[in-house]
Amino acid sequence: MYKIAVLPGDGIGPEIVPEAVKVLEVVARRTGIEFKFTEALVGGAAIDACGRALPPETLELCRQSDAVLLGAVGGPKWDALPPEERPETAALLPLRKELGLYANLRPAYLFEPLAEASPLKREIVSGTDLIIIRELTGGLYFGPKKREKTEGDEMAYDTMFYTRAEIERIVRLAFQIARSRRRHLTSVDKANVLTSSRLWRDTVESLKGEFPDVTVEHMYVDNCAMQLVRRPTQFDVIVTENTFGDILSDQASVLTGSIGMLPSASIGGSTALYEPVHGSAPDIAGQQKANPLATILSAAMMLKYSFKMDREAAAVEDAVGRVLAKGYRTADIYVPGTKLVGTAEMGTLVRRELQEG
Repeated sequence: MYKIAVLPGDGIGPEIVPEAVKVLEVVARRTGIEFKFTEALVGGAAIDACGRALPPETLELCRQSDAVLLGAVGGPKWDALPPEERPETAALLPLRKELGLYANLRPAYLFEPLAEASPLKREIVSGTDLIIIRELTGGLYFGPKKREKTEGDEMAYDTMFYTRAEIERIVRLAFQIARSRRRHLTSVDKANVLTSSRLWRDTVESLKGEFPDVTVEHMYVDNCAMQLVRRPTQFDVIVTENTFGDILSDQASVLTGSIGMLPSASIGGSTALYEPVHGSAPDIAGQQKANPLATILSAAMMLKYSFKMDREAAAVEDAVGRVLAKGYRTADIYVPGTKLVGTAEMGTLVRRELQEG
């Protein structure tokens, strides 16, 4: 039996997470493996209920689980709180830190039926299949920071701080994942300007001898951003620091047709966390307009990385592909000539394909 902590969170989270849970229930019936789901509060919903974005009981549940499925946190309701108390800061960052989740895996794979949903030309995005590996517990988000008033002015700083050990563990993981794919690793930095990036590049160079079967290239982050929309098929595995990875992985959403198609896995500790890349989308919450596919694909990543159920993970991905091939679309990926469906209906269609596949 596998224990899964279920954290719907805020906004569209309570709509999309149940669809992924139901998909996992289908997998359980097909395989005979039992999943025990336990739901808990996180984010703004937890602030409203108990005054804390990450209640101790939620953190303890996550620690005692085999995997965590998260929806999204945050929204305008809590934007007026001090930065350190907002859901994004007070829930996500400490959750990643406490669980030791130093690596965020964000695949960007284009399902061919969605080529027309991308704002880029079909000939550019067709064949896109890459994964961005983002360092998750260092850099600007966790380095020393301060804001204060000075005489006649105001100042603030954030520090991009990394140790060689932090860089080594994420880069070594990226090499290992590249080995399981097409054996090409792109390390992204800004070594022409940033001292921390020079340490990053030196560390990659020092490790590449351990992986002689993997081709390594270095690329500045601004060039990488351009290349992602110019020729994304050149990339296999991209590894980069926290802030660069956050930005580049969101940019990669245009390659897949919508950010609603991007899953993610945060790994490194004994309990991994799986969540869609998109946010809580409060403007469409409660309207059954949200795309649940990123969350369903995040559940597929859970099957692969936490439970080593590669065949079942591929079956879920194939089910998503067949639904899209039949022309069903949520609002974010809809184009004329396709069939518009809501959140729950899209989830039902995927489960039907999974059961019949």
